[in-house]
Amino acid sequence: MKRFDLRRVAEFIRTAETEELLDRVTVYREGMEPVALDLMEGELDRRGVSRSEIARHAETRWKSAIRLSDGTALRCSFCNRPAAVRARGWHRLFGVVPLFPRVFAYCTTHGPKASAEDANTHTDPPT
Repeated sequence: MKRFDLRRVAEFIRTAETEELLDRVTVYREGMEPVALDLMEGELDRRGVSRSEIARHAETRWKSAIRLSDGTALRCSFCNRPAAVRARGWHRLFGVVPLFPRVFAYCTTHGPKASAEDANTHTDPPT
């Protein structure tokens, strides 16, 4: 089990983008340490983000996010945003040589033009 380093977490929170903090206190909330959530909410308060803005962000993210059985959102395979679509692609060696097909999770920024309905029929993350 990893040791929770509060000092390192606090440093990350101070430098994190507001969108990342909003994602963590909303769609990734169930997987977070309570102390870290308190620090993140405090940082969002310091940045002037209201509770209603946090609630709107959560509502917007959950409309497109793929929800996992633990109550959190599936993460994009290419960033920390919530995944909205799953699609097949190639696992590539050095980003060039295709080795084997696999399923990737894509956020709205990185996603291919795939159907969100098809993506939401799956509930477990790709392996």
